[in-house]
Amino acid sequence: MAETRSFQAEVSRLLDIVAHSLYSDKKVFLRELISNASDACDRRRYLALTEPALGAADGKYRVVLKPDPAAKTLSVIDNGIGMSEIELIENLGTIARSGTSAFLKGLGQDSKRDMTLIGQFGVGFYSAFMVADKVEVVSLKAGESQAHRWESDGKGSFTVSPVDASEVGTRITLYLKEEEKDYMLAPRLKHVVKTYADHIALPILLEEDGKEETLNSASALWTRPKNEVTAEQAKEFYHTVAHAFDDPWLTLHYKAEGVIEYTSMLFVPGAKPFDLFDPARKHSVRLYVRRVFVTDDCAELVPAYLRFLKGVVDSEDLPLNISRETLQASPLIAKIRQGVTKRVLGELAKKAADAQADYAKFWDNFGAVLKEGLYEDFEQREALLSLARFRSTAAEGLVSLEDYVGRMKPGQTAIYTITADSPEAALRSPQLEGFRAKGVEVLLLTDPVDEFWLPMVAKYKEHEFRSVTRGGADLSAIEGPAKDGQKPAEPPAPAGTAELVALLKLTLADAVKDVRSTDRLTESAVCLVADEGDMDMHLARLLKQHKQLGEEAKRVLEVNPRHPLIQRLAERLGQFGTGPALEDAAWLLLDQARIVEGEALPDPVAFAKRLASCLERGLAA
Repeated sequence: MAETRSFQAEVSRLLDIVAHSLYSDKKVFLRELISNASDACDRRRYLALTEPALGAADGKYRVVLKPDPAAKTLSVIDNGIGMSEIELIENLGTIARSGTSAFLKGLGQDSKRDMTLIGQFGVGFYSAFMVADKVEVVSLKAGESQAHRWESDGKGSFTVSPVDASEVGTRITLYLKEEEKDYMLAPRLKHVVKTYADHIALPILLEEDGKEETLNSASALWTRPKNEVTAEQAKEFYHTVAHAFDDPWLTLHYKAEGVIEYTSMLFVPGAKPFDLFDPARKHSVRLYVRRVFVTDDCAELVPAYLRFLKGVVDSEDLPLNISRETLQASPLIAKIRQGVTKRVLGELAKKAADAQADYAKFWDNFGAVLKEGLYEDFEQREALLSLARFRSTAAEGLVSLEDYVGRMKPGQTAIYTITADSPEAALRSPQLEGFRAKGVEVLLLTDPVDEFWLPMVAKYKEHEFRSVTRGGADLSAIEGPAKDGQKPAEPPAPAGTAELVALLKLTLADAVKDVRSTDRLTESAVCLVADEGDMDMHLARLLKQHKQLGEEAKRVLEVNPRHPLIQRLAERLGQFGTGPALEDAAWLLLDQARIVEGEALPDPVAFAKRLASCLERGLAA
């Protein structure tokens, strides 16, 4: 009995965009369907290694294109693993993937970009509705006796019903739109397959009038010599293996020989996936053993910080029937992982040296992920540090650590950093004022991972990393810009500063760890810093936002002794001594420092009363 179901809301929106897309290259729908069919065949072939009875009777797997001019249909048929009723509903009726909200946010704003976004999200099956008024899917899963039909016109609902079928696999029938009937013509189908699917490693057949013709080379592209693979073929293979519509930023095709032998064809995407930072995200490098697909979820094959990689690794040394548990502990997998990692990082280093502008695009997409390796992979730490790029106060673009060290000032021994939610927020920080005045470059760190790798790495070459928001960031040893060839002398602190600092420390004793005079400020009156050895302020805020930190350590209030407000308060203290006005000013200075840091005031009512009182006294004077 047929059961009608509504599409998930996200799918309905997706289908509406696909159906009305202005995307001109509609023929990619066939690539997507063939790619899915190939994956299904790979999975059944691997299943048959441990359960031979579930494999194809003749051991051969294929994809068949069958046009029917009389019915105005095109069918894509495979003898792969098939889908159960539940899998038909889940795979073709919902988007049960991470990043859905971000994905949908990007859709519908520019119809020419929509198909690219759809490809990034990995839902290429729905591209069939670009050319079809109705799509019918009949599937029988290996090991089951009941087949099911999924049917929809893509307008909000679909039906699923049991049907009779004896052949394991899936048959997708497209009821073509009037203007898309050329997809029933043999020359058109041959051209599309040759262009987009020639690399598929199983035969793609065209069936007409009871005759079959093979349309592709049917050999695994990665097994061919590198000089025999064109850039266009590699790009189309990337589109297939990654289910992507963007072009690869980097292609690595090589064969490793020696103690272990394997072939790799790997790609760095040109666009960042929506779910790159989702904990449930799976790895996207497929493992083959002697051209037989094994798994596309081998977390041990590449480190987590290279999870953006797409492609295949084909081993000659692993046993065909290797199990998931064996993969996790296999020393061969560990050696392949080591070899792949070194090769990828080496190729990235070449790009960083030879094509800096192009490398900047990669870094904007995947730099935050690559930096995870700085605390995960001690063996590759030096290579990763050389690849790392940063925004800084001294340059418009990205800078390397080598660039930074080459620009260090006389007397400077540390690499100074500041962490913030964005470069703009970092540049507004008062802690940078003294560094700007002395021309000292500061790296602007805006990725959450920066808070974790810095303590682990500690230094680059002989230079320690030091946060400008810590009390230990001493500028006194660093020479400032020379005037007329003379090093400028530091002016002494104005009289009364020490007494004012002592008063502030006494008044604010319960709210701050200490009050100190500082040379790091040139424009602001005060700022907050973490004491040396305490947790960085930005990290503390991040942990507190995620309820992973209870009581924060008290911070240090630093005072600019040359600021007119501080000098006026010191003069008042010397003339009239302490009193309510100076106590109110002390708390207002602390609240001002909190506001500049973007923190919520602990007592807004008290702040408002003190501010009103100070204004009243000022207007009465």
